[in-house]
Amino acid sequence: QVQLVESGGGLVQAGGSLRLSCAVSGRTFSSYTMGWFRQAPGKEREFVTKITRSGGRTSYSNSVKGRFTISRDNAKNTVYLQMNSLKPEDTAVYYCAAKRDSDSLLSPSSWGQGTQVTVSS
Repeated sequence: QVQLVESGGGLVQAGGSLRLSCAVSGRTFSSYTMGWFRQAPGKEREFVTKITRSGGRTSYSNSVKGRFTISRDNAKNTVYLQMNSLKPEDTAVYYCAAKRDSDSLLSPSSWGQGTQVTVSS
């Protein structure tokens, strides 16, 4: 089991940018597919993006495709989420997630505590 710690959330105006980071404890970071989910008030948690263990493949939800970019640095045990052209509907708590020994992020085995992103109109 690894520990995930998110940072980088905050308040930004519509059209602005933020970069979230997720630092992962342990020596086996490269064994984990990593990703981000988000949960807006009154809504269910939803998938945002994922990146496979080698970083070779990424996938995005339709709502963020073309605006968000996920990346990872296996040497720093960190995954990033660059969010551009932010919209008020991107307002949510963003959660980092991990799943070991799989290129899928279904049923992640580890979650971060979440970081709040608020986009004002």
